[in-house]
Amino acid sequence: MNAKSLLRYVLTAAIFTIAALVAIALWRHYMYSPWTRDGRIRADVISVAPDVSGIVVDVPVLENQLVHKGDVLFHIDAERYRIALVQANAAVDARKADYDLKRREAARRATLSGVVVSSESQESSASSASAAAALYQEAQAARDTAALNLQRTEVLAPVDGYVTNLDVHPGDYATAGRALLAVIDSHSFRINGYFEETKLPRLHVGDAVSIHLMSGGPILRGHVESLARGITDRDNPSGPRLLADVNPTFNWVRLAQRVPVRIAFDQIPDGVVLASGMTCTVIVKPHD
Repeated sequence: MNAKSLLRYVLTAAIFTIAALVAIALWRHYMYSPWTRDGRIRADVISVAPDVSGIVVDVPVLENQLVHKGDVLFHIDAERYRIALVQANAAVDARKADYDLKRREAARRATLSGVVVSSESQESSASSASAAAALYQEAQAARDTAALNLQRTEVLAPVDGYVTNLDVHPGDYATAGRALLAVIDSHSFRINGYFEETKLPRLHVGDAVSIHLMSGGPILRGHVESLARGITDRDNPSGPRLLADVNPTFNWVRLAQRVPVRIAFDQIPDGVVLASGMTCTVIVKPHD
């Protein structure tokens, strides 16, 4: 074998070795490096429903508007609730007058001797005073409820956030407990990164994270906040008699399951627009 042939064999072996090493490195990178393209922006969505029923008279907010906690979202006609509060105040006054009268009467009879007033009459007057006191407290509770109902005709934003799904207009009838709009909490934006189970051993709470939004913009920074401890097993539903319904088939190529990992933002720069449901690439920088 001459030198030229030997050189060709050496070069071929070197190229093959380099290609094998590159393939192994790429395989390890894609299989075990802690990164994923399946990241989803999430946020808390608060369904806002009125606590009292009535006709909507004013909606001072717009779709997708940023509101702050305590801002008015809409008003419900309060006239009926004002009248109810006036009635409740009148009932309190009447019950208080009756209670004061019976309390004074019971106190006066308690000071008289048994010759002038029988003990039975004293006990009866004391009992009447106690009953009047209970009715007075009941009227006060009804008044407080009426005042609360009047206050709840003004529906306020529960958190700082963005109004979405605005489905209420002046003239609509609002039913207590039925959600009319939603507010996305602006302080709750986070990421759910779905990592293959082969990558979980290299993930730890507190690991630094680089976030690349599919919409572009600057690289965002965050950290691993927690790892989910369970996902649904689609191949093992409950069968008859609550026994496991095991899938009789099994593929030779076994795909790695993806487990949600919760990632918190360290800081969201000004000008970066986040919306729940956006996608991103997540790259974790493990400690080890």
